[in-house]
Amino acid sequence: MPNTGENELITVDVFKKIGLDKGMSVGDLGCGNLGYFAVRAAKIVGKGGAVYAVDILKSALQAVENIARQESLENLKTVWSNLELVGATRIPESNLDVAFIHNVLFQSDRDGEVLKETFRLLKSGGKLMVIDWKKTDSPFGPPLADKISADEVKSHAQNAGFKLAEEFAAGPYHYGLIFVK
Repeated sequence: MPNTGENELITVDVFKKIGLDKGMSVGDLGCGNLGYFAVRAAKIVGKGGAVYAVDILKSALQAVENIARQESLENLKTVWSNLELVGATRIPESNLDVAFIHNVLFQSDRDGEVLKETFRLLKSGGKLMVIDWKKTDSPFGPPLADKISADEVKSHAQNAGFKLAEEFAAGPYHYGLIFVK
């Protein structure tokens, strides 16, 4: 996503789309070093909610912890995990109301496992939002060969047990999918 202003708009829109609200339990799965969704979600869910920023890179988690500390977000917790291993993420099973997977699946060779792990973490009726790169050429981003199409994600999600609720454009270079457990 090209600039912070556009990111801010897209984030607000996706939070509205998924119904993020006070008191919810949220997972930002593959949060990266900015914890972009995790930090904003922590502000929305408030002290009665919890946000788990999950990543395989300890350096990314340390960076998110620093941001959370600077912004006094006591409800944001970091979790070191390999999302490609079902059962590995140290978040209680069936705990999350909402999960975000943003620009992660194109990096994985085990997308189906990532979605099975996400399914395990979500409550019944919980929602998953996937935002990833459109499988087209773009002026920046990963190589075309690394991108995963929305149809491939839908197939993996269905195999994991999810039902597609909505498909939407998430800017000029990304697609968005909302699934329900």
